Amino acid sequence: MNSKFIKTFAVIVIISAGMTACGQKKNVTTDDVSEKEMVNIHETAAQEIITQEITTEKEPEDDEYVLVNKYIPDIYVELMYATDNNFTGVRIYDFTDAYLRYGTVKKLANVQKELKEQGYSLKIWDAYRPFEAQQKLWEVYPDPNYVANPANGMKKHNLGGTVDITMVAADGTVISMPTEFDDFSLKADRDYSDIEDEEAVKNVMILQNAMENNGFTGYQGEWWDYSDTVEYEAVDFEP
Repeated sequence: MNSKFIKTFAVIVIISAGMTACGQKKNVTTDDVSEKEMVNIHETAAQEIITQEITTEKEPEDDEYVLVNKYIPDIYVELMYATDNNFTGVRIYDFTDAYLRYGTVKKLANVQKELKEQGYSLKIWDAYRPFEAQQKLWEVYPDPNYVANPANGMKKHNLGGTVDITMVAADGTVISMPTEFDDFSLKADRDYSDIEDEEAVKNVMILQNAMENNGFTGYQGEWWDYSDTVEYEAVDFEP
């Protein structure tokens, strides 16, 4: 056989083999890309479903009880009556999450946003209080200046629109305020002329202005006590 023909045939075979190999390599790469694209498509679809479930969740009515942290995740909560670290020395109720009416929570969210922009945060000491807890408080301290008399029915904290609240640094650090929680001295009222700590007065006024500007009124005898300007009807609620 002509040697020139043999050489030419060999070159053609080598070239063909190389093209086939390249084609196979190209197909593998294409398959890999396709698999990655499919994974991305599935992940995107799953995320869209999750997002749709979140966004399509029915918004509560204003008078519904809700978990505060669900709608204000960065708010601090330390329910003093869920511990024995309160003026009674005993635990008043056994839950540790704060609940309020949704309409009240929306207002608190606005306060929180305003304070966070200034480097502060809200901290809840007491929110919804079951009527049984109110009766227990009255038994321990029957003074209508500081504890609502349960004989008058469900009031304030029992209606889910009142909150005992303070202000802390954005990272949760305690800052100067006029008194501790449940201080029954005259220094706990909203006449701050007897408070010598100027920083405490400045801080409590920041809190007071933010609360009042967003639909709350403060109880004169306690700087930490605020009620929604909207009063809700009494309903049975178990946290």
